[in-house]
Amino acid sequence: MLDLHTHLIQLMYFIAFILGSYLIHNFFYNKSKKYNIRKANLSAIRWSSQTKPVSGGITFFVVLFVTSIAYIVYHKSVSELSLNNIYIGVVLIIAFLIGLADDMISISPIIKLLSQIVCAIILINGGIIINISSEYYFNVFFTIFWVTSIMNSLNMLDNMDAITAIVSVTITIGLIIQNILSNGSNIDLLVFLALLSSLITFLKFNWHPAKIYMGDTGSQLLGSFFGAYSIVYFWNTSVNINVHTSFAHVFVIFLIFLIPIIDTTTVTINRILKKKSPFIGGKDHTTHFLFYRGFSEPKIAVLYFLANLISVILSIIILNSNQQTALLLSIVGIIYGIFAFLMLYINTKVTKVK
Repeated sequence: MLDLHTHLIQLMYFIAFILGSYLIHNFFYNKSKKYNIRKANLSAIRWSSQTKPVSGGITFFVVLFVTSIAYIVYHKSVSELSLNNIYIGVVLIIAFLIGLADDMISISPIIKLLSQIVCAIILINGGIIINISSEYYFNVFFTIFWVTSIMNSLNMLDNMDAITAIVSVTITIGLIIQNILSNGSNIDLLVFLALLSSLITFLKFNWHPAKIYMGDTGSQLLGSFFGAYSIVYFWNTSVNINVHTSFAHVFVIFLIFLIPIIDTTTVTINRILKKKSPFIGGKDHTTHFLFYRGFSEPKIAVLYFLANLISVILSIIILNSNQQTALLLSIVGIIYGIFAFLMLYINTKVTKVK
C-alpha cells in the first residue's frame, strides 16, 4: 500500500512537471521571438535554419534547478542531498553556462573542450568515477574521456529536428527504471522525472518543423547530465555476465547510448577519411543520409526513438537479470547493436547526397 501511495505521488509530480515544463517552454519561446534570441554563429553549416530561437536548453535548466530547490525546501534540509547530487549540480551549472556562452557569443572549440574537462574533473573529485580498471589514473583518464565524449556526442546528434530530444527521452526512461529497480535516491528519481517532462514538452516545440531548438545550452546540459548519472547508475552497477567486467560495462553503455555512439562514430570516421575535422558541422550525419534515402524527418525521429528505446530496455534487463538471462540477452544485444551500426554506417556510403 505504501508503494502504491508513493507511486501515485510520483505520478502527480510528473503531471505537475509536464504542465510546468510546457508553460516555461512557451514562455521562453515567446520571449525568444520578441527579443530575437538565437545562435550567434549563423554562418555555420547546419541542416536547418539557425535563425530560430535556441531557448529549449534554458527550460531544461530551469526545470531541474526549480525541482532541486523545491525538494530541499520541502524537506527543510540540505542534508537530504548526497555528495553526488551536489557535485553533479555544480557540473550541470557549468555545462549550462558553457552552452549558453556558445549560443550567445560562439566560444572557441578549445575553450569548450577545456570546460568539459573541468566538468569531468569536478565529478572525479566528488567520487563519481568510472571504476573500469584497478589502476586509479586509468579510471581518471577514462572518466574524463567518457564525460567529454558524451557531451560532444549529444551536441553532434542535435543535427535535425527532435533527434537529440527524443533519444534523450529513451535514456532518461532507462535512468528512471534503473533508479526504481536499484532503490535509488528519491531526489534522483524526482530529477529524472523533471527532465523527462521537460524533454517531452520540448518535443511539442521541436518536432518538425521545429519552432525552437535546444541549442548548445541544451545539448551540453544533457551531455553532462547523462555523462554523470550514467556513471552512478550504469557504469558502476555490477553486470551478471560471466565475462570481463570492463567489457560487460562497455557493452551495456553501448546499448544505452546506441544512437549517439553510432552517429558520432560514423561522422568521425567519414570526416577523417575525407581529411576533414570531425568537429565542424555538416550535412553528413546518419540522420541526413536517411533523409537522402527518402525518409521524412518525423519518420527518422520515430525510427531513432524506437531503435534506442529497444537497446535501453535490453540493457536494463541485462543489468537486473540472472546470469543465464543476462548472457542470452547480451548475445541478442550484440547482434542488434552491430546490425544497427552497420545499417546506418553503410547507408552513408551507398546513399548519394541530395
